[in-house]
Amino acid sequence: MLSSWAKENNNLDAIILGAGACGLMCAVQAGYLGKKVLLLERNAKPGAKILISGGGRCNYTNLFASHQNFISENEHFSKSAFAQWTVQDTISFFEMFGIYGQEKTLGQLFPTTNNAKDIVKVFTDLCLDLDQQIICNVEVQQVRSNGSGFELKVKDLSNDKIHTLLAPKVVVATGGLPIPKMGATDFALRLARQFNLKLTQTAPALVPLTVTGKDHEWYEQLSGTSIFSRVSNDKISFEENILFTHWGLSGPAILQISSYWRPGEKIEIDLLPGNQIIELIEQERQSTGKKLLASFLEKFYSRKFVDALQKYLPIDKNLASLSKAELQNIEDLIHRFTVKPAGDKGYDKAEVMRGGIDTNELSSKTLECKKVAGLYFGGECVDVTGWLGGYNFQWAWASGYVIAQNI
Repeated sequence: MLSSWAKENNNLDAIILGAGACGLMCAVQAGYLGKKVLLLERNAKPGAKILISGGGRCNYTNLFASHQNFISENEHFSKSAFAQWTVQDTISFFEMFGIYGQEKTLGQLFPTTNNAKDIVKVFTDLCLDLDQQIICNVEVQQVRSNGSGFELKVKDLSNDKIHTLLAPKVVVATGGLPIPKMGATDFALRLARQFNLKLTQTAPALVPLTVTGKDHEWYEQLSGTSIFSRVSNDKISFEENILFTHWGLSGPAILQISSYWRPGEKIEIDLLPGNQIIELIEQERQSTGKKLLASFLEKFYSRKFVDALQKYLPIDKNLASLSKAELQNIEDLIHRFTVKPAGDKGYDKAEVMRGGIDTNELSSKTLECKKVAGLYFGGECVDVTGWLGGYNFQWAWASGYVIAQNI
C-alpha cells in the first residue's frame, strides 16, 4: 500500500500526519473541496483517541464552547477558527450522517448512540466516498522542505521498509503527549524545533493531582468518595464533583483546575458550595441542639467522609456545645479546604497536553506556519487547550476545517 503511494502520489494537494479528530476532519473537508490528501497514521486504526474519549462514548462538542474556554498564551488566537467552524457547524455536520447529540451536563454533547465508534465511522466512510486514503501502521521519520514542497521519509511498520513521499503541503495533526501507550509522541514538537518554531511550555492538563506525605493516608482511606464542590485557585473556579483517590484527587472539578494549576501552588475547595455551613448549624440548633455534629454532617456527606473528618473536627460533640473557635474551624474546613498537591499523574493519565506550538508562529486565519510556507499545525499540538467536556474536540474539528480551506 505505502510502496504504491510512494510511486504515485505526485498529484496530492497535501499529506496529513495523524488520523485523529483534526486530521480526519481536515481530510473530509478537503475532499468536499475536490482536494486530494493522504492521511498517515502511526496506530493500527484511525481515531484511536476518539474511540476512548468519554469512556468510549465521545463527548464530541460543547454547546457553550468559545475562545474563553481555552488556555493559550494568546487567548484571542482561536477566535478566527471558531468563527469559521462553529459549534452549530459541528452539530449539523454529524446530524447529516445520523449522529444526534444528547446533552449530559454543562453543555456536553454525546451521540445518542453513546458509541464513539459511530463518530469515527462517519469519517472513515466519508474518506472512502471522497477517495481520501488513510494508511495506518506507518511512522513518519523525517519531513524536509525541498523548495517546491516537502519530502517525507516514512517507515512501514509492517515490514520496516522506508519510503519517500512528496507533497506540496504538510498538515501536522499528530496530537500531544498524553497517553503514550496509545502511540502519542512528541513528533509535532520535534518537527517544530526542526523548523525553528517557538514552543510554549508543555505540561499534562485535565489530569488528576497527587497528594503525598503525612496527608496521603487520609486521602487514601477516602478513595472512591465523590463530593460536589467548588474548586478554586487565584485564576479561576469550577463547580463539579471531586473524587478522592488512593493517590490524591480526581473528578471533573479537579481535572478542570489542573490545567490552571502550577507546581507549588495550593487549591481551595468549597465542600458545600451555595450554602453557609454556620447558618445551617444555627438553624439545626434551634430545633435540636443535642444532635451530634456527625449526624448533622451526614445530611450532606457520606458516613465514610464524615468519619474521616474526625481528624479535623469534633464530630462527636453536639451542636449546642460547639465553641466559637470550633465553629470557625468547621467553616474553614467545609468552605476553604486547602490542598497543596505534590504533583500530577502525568501524561499517562492526562486527557490533553497544555502548551505546544506557539500561536505566534501560525496564522490564526489559516493555521499555516508563518516561517514555512505549506506547513500547517492543528489540534492538540498547538498552544490551544480546552476545558473538560467536549471543548478540545471542537478545537480539533475547527482547526481541521480551517486548514482544509487553505491547503
